[in-house]
Amino acid sequence: MAEITAALVKELRETSGAGMMDCKKALVENDGDLDAAVDWLRTKGLAAAAKKAGRVAAEGLVAVATDGAKGAVVEINSETDFVARNPEFQAFVGKVAGVALANGGDAETVGAAQMDGKSVQDTLTSLIGTIGENMTFRRAASLSVGEGVVASYVHSAAAPDMGRIGVLVALEGSGDTAKLAEFGKQLAMHVAAANPQWVSQDEVDGEALERERTVLAEQAKASGKPDDIIAKMVDGRIRKYYEEVCLLDQTFVIDGETKVSKAVEAAGKDAGGSVKVAGFVRFQLGEGVEKEESDFAAEVAAAAGG
Repeated sequence: MAEITAALVKELRETSGAGMMDCKKALVENDGDLDAAVDWLRTKGLAAAAKKAGRVAAEGLVAVATDGAKGAVVEINSETDFVARNPEFQAFVGKVAGVALANGGDAETVGAAQMDGKSVQDTLTSLIGTIGENMTFRRAASLSVGEGVVASYVHSAAAPDMGRIGVLVALEGSGDTAKLAEFGKQLAMHVAAANPQWVSQDEVDGEALERERTVLAEQAKASGKPDDIIAKMVDGRIRKYYEEVCLLDQTFVIDGETKVSKAVEAAGKDAGGSVKVAGFVRFQLGEGVEKEESDFAAEVAAAAGG
Protein backbone atom coordinates (compact mmCIF):
# COMPACT_ATOMS: atom_id res chain seq x y z
CA MET A 1 0.00 0.00 0.00
CA ALA A 2 1.31 3.46 -0.92
CA GLU A 3 2.45 5.78 1.86
CA ILE A 4 -0.07 8.57 2.43
CA THR A 5 2.13 11.54 3.27
CA ALA A 6 1.03 14.89 4.71
CA ALA A 7 2.28 16.57 1.51
CA LEU A 8 0.04 14.33 -0.60
CA VAL A 9 -2.98 15.10 1.58
CA LYS A 10 -2.19 18.82 1.31
CA GLU A 11 -1.95 18.60 -2.48
CA LEU A 12 -5.30 16.84 -2.70
CA ARG A 13 -6.88 19.43 -0.41
CA GLU A 14 -5.62 22.24 -2.63
CA THR A 15 -6.78 20.43 -5.77
CA SER A 16 -10.22 19.38 -4.57
CA GLY A 17 -11.14 21.86 -1.88
CA ALA A 18 -12.30 18.93 0.29
CA GLY A 19 -11.56 18.57 4.00
CA MET A 20 -8.35 17.07 5.35
CA MET A 21 -9.88 13.86 6.74
CA ASP A 22 -11.89 13.28 3.56
CA CYS A 23 -8.74 13.75 1.48
CA LYS A 24 -6.80 11.29 3.60
CA LYS A 25 -9.60 8.72 3.32
CA ALA A 26 -9.80 9.24 -0.44
CA LEU A 27 -6.06 8.60 -0.80
CA VAL A 28 -6.24 5.49 1.38
CA GLU A 29 -9.17 4.16 -0.64
CA ASN A 30 -7.28 4.75 -3.90
CA ASP A 31 -3.80 3.62 -2.84
CA GLY A 32 -2.32 7.12 -3.05
CA ASP A 33 -3.45 7.79 -6.65
CA LEU A 34 -4.14 11.54 -6.68
CA ASP A 35 -6.35 11.60 -9.78
CA ALA A 36 -8.38 8.62 -8.62
CA ALA A 37 -8.75 10.25 -5.20
CA VAL A 38 -10.16 13.41 -6.80
CA ASP A 39 -12.67 11.30 -8.72
CA TRP A 40 -13.56 9.41 -5.53
CA LEU A 41 -14.23 12.70 -3.72
CA ARG A 42 -16.37 13.89 -6.60
CA THR A 43 -18.47 10.73 -6.58
CA LYS A 44 -19.04 11.22 -2.85
CA GLY A 45 -20.08 14.83 -3.38
CA LEU A 46 -17.11 16.02 -1.34
CA ALA A 47 -15.33 17.91 -4.11
CA ALA A 48 -18.16 20.14 -5.23
CA ALA A 49 -15.76 23.09 -5.15
CA ALA A 50 -13.01 21.39 -7.16
CA LYS A 51 -13.63 23.36 -10.34
CA LYS A 52 -13.50 26.58 -8.34
CA ALA A 53 -10.25 25.78 -6.56
CA GLY A 54 -8.06 27.23 -9.31
CA ARG A 55 -9.58 30.69 -9.19
CA VAL A 56 -7.65 33.43 -7.40
CA ALA A 57 -9.26 34.45 -4.12
CA ALA A 58 -7.95 37.89 -3.13
CA GLU A 59 -11.10 39.53 -1.77
CA GLY A 60 -13.00 38.54 1.36
CA LEU A 61 -12.64 39.73 4.95
CA VAL A 62 -10.17 40.22 7.75
CA ALA A 63 -11.72 39.73 11.19
CA VAL A 64 -10.54 40.35 14.75
CA ALA A 65 -11.60 38.99 18.12
CA THR A 66 -10.33 40.12 21.53
CA ASP A 67 -10.86 39.14 25.14
CA GLY A 68 -8.99 41.31 27.61
CA ALA A 69 -5.35 40.29 27.48
CA LYS A 70 -5.54 38.24 24.28
CA GLY A 71 -6.64 38.74 20.69
CA ALA A 72 -6.70 37.03 17.30
CA VAL A 73 -6.98 38.09 13.67
CA VAL A 74 -7.84 35.97 10.63
CA GLU A 75 -8.04 36.47 6.88
CA ILE A 76 -10.48 34.49 4.77
CA ASN A 77 -10.43 35.20 1.05
CA SER A 78 -13.06 35.00 -1.65
CA GLU A 79 -13.01 35.77 -5.36
CA THR A 80 -15.25 38.85 -5.22
CA ASP A 81 -16.08 41.54 -2.67
CA PHE A 82 -19.74 40.67 -3.24
CA VAL A 83 -19.22 37.59 -1.07
CA ALA A 84 -17.77 39.79 1.69
CA ARG A 85 -21.26 41.31 2.03
CA ASN A 86 -22.91 37.89 2.26
CA PRO A 87 -24.33 37.46 5.82
CA GLU A 88 -23.56 33.72 5.79
CA PHE A 89 -19.93 34.38 4.86
CA GLN A 90 -19.65 37.13 7.47
CA ALA A 91 -21.07 34.84 10.17
CA PHE A 92 -18.52 32.17 9.22
CA VAL A 93 -15.59 34.61 9.32
CA GLY A 94 -16.67 35.92 12.71
CA LYS A 95 -16.85 32.40 14.11
CA VAL A 96 -13.40 31.56 12.75
CA ALA A 97 -11.97 34.62 14.51
CA GLY A 98 -13.50 33.30 17.73
CA VAL A 99 -11.98 29.87 17.12
CA ALA A 100 -8.59 31.52 16.55
CA LEU A 101 -8.98 33.43 19.81
CA ALA A 102 -9.57 30.16 21.65
CA ASN A 103 -6.92 28.11 19.84
CA GLY A 104 -4.08 30.53 19.12
CA GLY A 105 -2.80 31.97 15.89
CA ASP A 106 -1.58 28.87 14.06
CA ALA A 107 -3.67 28.65 10.88
CA GLU A 108 -3.34 24.87 10.56
CA THR A 109 -4.50 24.37 14.15
CA VAL A 110 -7.42 26.73 13.65
CA GLY A 111 -8.37 25.06 10.37
CA ALA A 112 -8.53 21.67 12.07
CA ALA A 113 -10.42 22.95 15.14
CA GLN A 114 -14.07 22.08 15.57
CA MET A 115 -16.80 24.59 14.78
CA ASP A 116 -20.50 23.69 14.65
CA GLY A 117 -19.74 19.97 14.74
CA LYS A 118 -17.01 19.82 12.08
CA SER A 119 -13.65 21.36 11.38
CA VAL A 120 -13.25 24.95 10.25
CA GLN A 121 -11.77 23.77 6.94
CA ASP A 122 -14.61 21.33 6.29
CA THR A 123 -17.14 24.04 7.12
CA LEU A 124 -15.42 26.33 4.62
CA THR A 125 -15.54 23.62 1.96
CA SER A 126 -19.29 23.27 2.48
CA LEU A 127 -19.67 27.04 2.29
CA ILE A 128 -17.82 27.11 -1.03
CA GLY A 129 -20.36 24.70 -2.45
CA THR A 130 -23.25 26.75 -1.06
CA ILE A 131 -22.08 30.20 -2.17
CA GLY A 132 -20.46 29.01 -5.41
CA GLU A 133 -17.13 30.84 -5.16
CA ASN A 134 -13.64 29.72 -4.30
CA MET A 135 -12.70 30.73 -0.75
CA THR A 136 -9.56 30.11 1.26
CA PHE A 137 -8.64 30.37 4.91
CA ARG A 138 -5.38 32.15 4.29
CA ARG A 139 -3.84 33.02 7.66
CA ALA A 140 -4.31 33.70 11.35
CA ALA A 141 -2.33 35.32 14.15
CA SER A 142 -2.75 35.97 17.84
CA LEU A 143 -1.26 38.13 20.60
CA SER A 144 -1.45 37.89 24.38
CA VAL A 145 0.05 39.59 27.43
CA GLY A 146 0.39 38.48 31.02
CA GLU A 147 -0.81 41.85 32.30
CA GLY A 148 -2.38 44.55 30.18
CA VAL A 149 -4.66 44.52 27.15
CA VAL A 150 -4.81 43.47 23.52
CA ALA A 151 -6.75 46.08 21.56
CA SER A 152 -8.04 45.91 18.01
CA TYR A 153 -9.19 48.08 15.13
CA VAL A 154 -10.81 47.28 11.80
CA HIS A 155 -10.62 49.66 8.85
CA SER A 156 -13.23 49.75 6.07
CA ALA A 157 -15.56 47.66 8.19
CA ALA A 158 -18.12 45.54 6.35
CA ALA A 159 -19.62 44.30 9.62
CA PRO A 160 -18.64 44.56 13.30
CA ASP A 161 -14.99 43.51 13.83
CA MET A 162 -14.39 42.64 10.18
CA GLY A 163 -13.27 44.59 7.14
CA ARG A 164 -10.32 45.12 4.79
CA ILE A 165 -7.63 45.86 7.39
CA GLY A 166 -7.48 44.30 10.85
CA VAL A 167 -4.99 45.28 13.55
CA LEU A 168 -4.11 43.92 16.98
CA VAL A 169 -1.93 45.84 19.44
CA ALA A 170 -0.65 44.27 22.65
CA LEU A 171 0.01 46.68 25.52
CA GLU A 172 1.79 45.13 28.46
CA GLY A 173 1.65 46.89 31.80
CA SER A 174 -0.24 47.79 34.91
CA GLY A 175 -2.84 50.44 35.51
CA ASP A 176 -6.39 51.21 34.45
CA THR A 177 -7.19 48.61 31.79
CA ALA A 178 -10.08 50.69 30.41
CA LYS A 179 -7.69 53.57 29.70
CA LEU A 180 -5.11 51.18 28.26
CA ALA A 181 -7.78 49.68 25.99
CA GLU A 182 -8.81 53.14 24.79
CA PHE A 183 -5.22 54.07 23.97
CA GLY A 184 -4.66 50.63 22.45
CA LYS A 185 -7.45 51.22 19.97
CA GLN A 186 -5.93 54.57 18.99
CA LEU A 187 -2.56 52.89 18.51
CA ALA A 188 -4.21 50.17 16.41
CA MET A 189 -5.73 52.91 14.24
CA HIS A 190 -2.25 54.36 13.86
CA VAL A 191 -0.84 50.98 12.80
CA ALA A 192 -3.62 50.61 10.23
CA ALA A 193 -2.76 54.01 8.73
CA ALA A 194 1.05 54.12 9.07
CA ASN A 195 1.81 50.43 8.43
CA PRO A 196 4.99 50.09 10.53
CA GLN A 197 7.08 46.96 10.05
CA TRP A 198 8.58 46.64 13.53
CA VAL A 199 7.90 47.93 17.05
CA SER A 200 11.35 49.38 17.69
CA GLN A 201 14.80 49.81 16.13
CA ASP A 202 16.06 46.76 18.03
CA GLU A 203 13.66 44.56 16.05
CA VAL A 204 14.62 45.76 12.57
CA ASP A 205 15.83 42.89 10.43
CA GLY A 206 19.61 43.10 10.04
CA GLU A 207 19.58 42.20 6.34
CA ALA A 208 16.87 44.76 5.58
CA LEU A 209 18.83 47.44 7.41
CA GLU A 210 22.05 46.57 5.60
CA ARG A 211 20.31 46.69 2.21
CA GLU A 212 18.88 50.10 3.07
CA ARG A 213 22.27 51.37 4.22
CA THR A 214 23.92 50.13 1.00
CA VAL A 215 21.34 51.84 -1.19
CA LEU A 216 21.60 55.09 0.77
CA ALA A 217 25.42 55.01 0.59
CA GLU A 218 25.33 54.61 -3.19
CA GLN A 219 22.89 57.49 -3.47
CA ALA A 220 25.04 59.70 -1.24
CA LYS A 221 28.23 58.91 -3.21
CA ALA A 222 26.59 60.36 -6.31
CA SER A 223 26.71 63.75 -4.61
CA GLY A 224 30.51 63.75 -4.90
CA LYS A 225 30.95 64.83 -1.28
CA PRO A 226 33.82 63.62 0.96
CA ASP A 227 33.49 60.26 2.73
CA ASP A 228 32.96 61.77 6.20
CA ILE A 229 30.09 63.88 4.90
CA ILE A 230 28.64 60.87 3.08
CA ALA A 231 28.73 58.87 6.34
CA LYS A 232 26.76 61.62 8.11
CA MET A 233 24.30 61.78 5.23
CA VAL A 234 23.71 58.01 5.46
CA ASP A 235 23.24 58.17 9.25
CA GLY A 236 20.67 60.91 8.82
CA ARG A 237 18.78 58.94 6.20
CA ILE A 238 18.85 55.80 8.38
CA ARG A 239 17.18 57.82 11.14
CA LYS A 240 14.54 58.79 8.61
CA TYR A 241 14.19 55.11 7.64
CA TYR A 242 13.56 54.20 11.28
CA GLU A 243 10.84 56.86 11.42
CA GLU A 244 9.15 55.17 8.48
CA VAL A 245 9.32 51.52 9.59
CA CYS A 246 9.48 51.50 13.41
CA LEU A 247 6.26 52.08 15.32
CA LEU A 248 7.84 53.84 18.29
CA ASP A 249 9.77 56.23 16.00
CA GLN A 250 6.73 57.23 13.94
CA THR A 251 4.69 60.37 14.46
CA PHE A 252 1.38 59.50 16.13
CA VAL A 253 -1.33 59.98 13.49
CA ILE A 254 -3.92 60.83 16.14
CA ASP A 255 -2.38 64.24 16.82
CA GLY A 256 0.18 64.50 14.00
CA GLU A 257 2.87 65.80 16.36
CA THR A 258 3.84 63.40 19.15
CA LYS A 259 6.25 60.51 18.67
CA VAL A 260 4.51 57.21 19.33
CA SER A 261 7.10 56.42 22.01
CA LYS A 262 6.11 59.60 23.88
CA ALA A 263 2.42 58.83 23.42
CA VAL A 264 2.99 55.39 24.99
CA GLU A 265 4.74 57.00 27.98
CA ALA A 266 1.88 59.46 28.43
CA ALA A 267 -0.69 56.68 28.19
CA GLY A 268 1.10 54.76 30.92
CA LYS A 269 1.06 57.77 33.24
CA ASP A 270 -2.60 58.41 32.46
CA ALA A 271 -3.43 54.78 33.27
CA GLY A 272 -1.51 54.96 36.52
CA GLY A 273 1.28 52.54 35.68
CA SER A 274 4.04 51.71 33.23
CA VAL A 275 3.19 50.36 29.77
CA LYS A 276 5.08 49.07 26.76
CA VAL A 277 4.09 47.89 23.28
CA ALA A 278 4.59 44.12 23.41
CA GLY A 279 3.71 43.62 19.74
CA PHE A 280 1.28 44.28 16.93
CA VAL A 281 -0.21 42.44 13.97
CA ARG A 282 -1.59 44.09 10.84
CA PHE A 283 -3.50 42.09 8.22
CA GLN A 284 -4.49 43.85 5.01
CA LEU A 285 -6.90 41.96 2.81
CA GLY A 286 -5.23 40.31 -0.16
CA GLU A 287 -1.74 41.70 0.47
CA GLY A 288 0.82 39.54 -1.31
CA VAL A 289 -1.80 37.66 -3.33
CA GLU A 290 -1.09 37.88 -7.04
CA LYS A 291 -4.28 38.38 -8.97
CA GLU A 292 -4.32 36.70 -12.33
CA GLU A 293 -4.69 39.16 -15.18
CA SER A 294 -6.07 37.74 -18.39
CA ASP A 295 -4.93 39.36 -21.61
CA PHE A 296 -7.40 37.93 -24.11
CA ALA A 297 -5.68 39.42 -27.17
CA ALA A 298 -2.31 37.99 -26.13
CA GLU A 299 -3.91 34.58 -25.51
CA VAL A 300 -5.48 34.57 -28.96
CA ALA A 301 -2.18 35.62 -30.56
CA ALA A 302 -0.30 32.88 -28.69
CA ALA A 303 -2.86 30.28 -29.72
CA ALA A 304 -2.49 31.36 -33.33
CA GLY A 305 1.27 31.01 -33.11
CA GLY A 306 1.95 34.72 -33.20
